[in-house]
Amino acid sequence: MEYVLITGGTSGIGYELARVFAQNGFGILIAASNSEKLSMAKNSLSEEFHTEVETYKKDLSKFGAAEELYKEITGGHSEISVLVNNAGYGLKGETQNIGIEEDRNMLILNMMTLAELTKLFLKDRYQKGSGKVLNVSSTGAFQPGPYTSSYFASKAFVLSYSRAVRYEAAKHGIQVCTLCPGDTKTGFFQREGAKTPKVP
Repeated sequence: MEYVLITGGTSGIGYELARVFAQNGFGILIAASNSEKLSMAKNSLSEEFHTEVETYKKDLSKFGAAEELYKEITGGHSEISVLVNNAGYGLKGETQNIGIEEDRNMLILNMMTLAELTKLFLKDRYQKGSGKVLNVSSTGAFQPGPYTSSYFASKAFVLSYSRAVRYEAAKHGIQVCTLCPGDTKTGFFQREGAKTPKVP
């Protein structure tokens, strides 16, 4: 069985991607920081698609957590053939009013965790000559974002980094893609402290 690792796969875009992969016969590996949501996602996916679902409780906004997660997964029986770097969040407000630690944790999650997991995955998959990476960015990657300055900048990093790695990885048989969603009806805006926009 092929396995997909999805960070932030307990809700929103990440969970819907997990459903798509499960429907196509993949084993699902979900990493997130909330135990209750992990349990709910596992039960729901297992019951609906009768596929293997493994969950990993990990706060990926902390230094070193990405490498810990990857070693924990690959040290077991699961071989990851698809990586989906979906976990991320935003902070809203004037930049001087957002706490340094809050900003730091967000930037670690949105950028460093994504880059570290991508590096670890590619190192393994280059030897196999196959594999896929999907990095979730945002339409915010294409412009500066007053009052969401760090978030938009972090998504610009994701887009630029992914496009560069896509070029490098192609000759090794690895596909790297970037998803840049706009406003989506998820829990993202609530986490950010903003009102969820009306989405058609």
